[in-house]
Amino acid sequence: RLSIATMFKMVGGVNMKYNLEKIKPDYKFPDFDDHLSNDIMNEFIQATDEGLDVKQYENLFKEVASMPTGEVKTKLSHVLYETVMTSDMVEGYKYNEPSTLEEIKAFRRKYNINIDTPNEKALKSKIEGAWVGRICGCLLGKAVEGIRSDEMIPLLKETNNYPMYRYINQSDITEEMCERYKFWLRNKCYADITHGMPIDDDTNYMVLYQKIIDEFGKDFTSFDVMKAWTRYMPVNQCFTAERVAYKNFISGFTPPISAVYKNPYREWIGAQIRGDYFGYINPGCPEKAAEMAFRDASVSHVKNGIYGEMFVSAMISAAAVTDNIEDIIFAGLGEIPYTSRLYESIMSVVEDYRNGKEKEDVINRIHKEYDEHTGYGWCHTIPNAMIVVSSLLYGENDYGKSICMAVQACFDTDCNAATVGSILGMKNGIDSIGSEWSKPLENTIHTAVFGLETVKITDCVELNLKHI
Repeated sequence: RLSIATMFKMVGGVNMKYNLEKIKPDYKFPDFDDHLSNDIMNEFIQATDEGLDVKQYENLFKEVASMPTGEVKTKLSHVLYETVMTSDMVEGYKYNEPSTLEEIKAFRRKYNINIDTPNEKALKSKIEGAWVGRICGCLLGKAVEGIRSDEMIPLLKETNNYPMYRYINQSDITEEMCERYKFWLRNKCYADITHGMPIDDDTNYMVLYQKIIDEFGKDFTSFDVMKAWTRYMPVNQCFTAERVAYKNFISGFTPPISAVYKNPYREWIGAQIRGDYFGYINPGCPEKAAEMAFRDASVSHVKNGIYGEMFVSAMISAAAVTDNIEDIIFAGLGEIPYTSRLYESIMSVVEDYRNGKEKEDVINRIHKEYDEHTGYGWCHTIPNAMIVVSSLLYGENDYGKSICMAVQACFDTDCNAATVGSILGMKNGIDSIGSEWSKPLENTIHTAVFGLETVKITDCVELNLKHI
């Protein structure tokens, strides 16, 4: 490391003009963060899936992606970004995927469900079930977040947990296994050593959005979300699209531009994991839940990234008032464009289920369509939403079986199990979640939200009921 004096001499020194040519980022700094240049191929894949006419630039994207991190790669990546943003749509693109609420509503196929309004006691059980269900699902998947199926299945078999039916414990893991597996197995949040839910982005947003409703009300805006993020959330607890949006906020790019400016993750799963609370405070009102989800999602996502959050929020809202899993799924689909890739993909899972396809065949198809070994395939909204729906349909209304299926399928394990757990917890109430799942929580969530570092789940449930 250079001394402070040497660095100042490089840029001009005290009482001298600064040499602007010398003022540049330290590209070798471990925390240097330029998502666009680091993930420029994700931008290409993203643009291609969106139907933008960029195929002719593929080799150029590959060449830039292969360059070492540095000023030239950053500059060329930004030129490619500008090229993408000004590209036309390919002729004959089959999907129509708007990113404004008015246009989204215009392409919905509304689905009406038979509402069974819960009494006060049942509603409290459902809300508590949703909170605990989400947190336990998250904890189940957190220990293996990032593992791929070629190691997940052997790990489960080796620990006598296949098909998965329980938490993975630290007591399952030997030093020899830690040396043998490529996936890092040391110092994970294993359930047998956990005291309360550890800090996790999937649960941070539950607590943060409860604070947003408390502070700004149900008519909060996307700008209110932006203010809350920068006021209450450390940037290192934001990932992929959220990290880009956060950086965009403090650089002066406000919603909805914050979602698209140099954001190669704009259809990834980040929004889909944030919308549960909007379902929690709108039981039986999927459209209201989805509208709130839109206001949130549009700060960081577009198109299917937005639809993922709207879909989940609406499903959770519907789960409060119906016992029918297919009705819950279609209530969610009824709030997103039927002309979208997400709608088509979810329907393909429903049709496979109705046609008697085995669950293993459905999961294998998802793996064929999306490559879990790439960041794009692993973290995109669509394959993860497909896993959520598969787990709901094939989980036989069993909480443990459903969240375990969501984790065993890999992709984003903690996110998907959390969403499945949230929906089933809302649908079936707190009594449907056994103590073997809830015991490690100790009624406690640890968060990265400033001022709410440790909260009691029961307190969150009480505030939730007030917000309803």
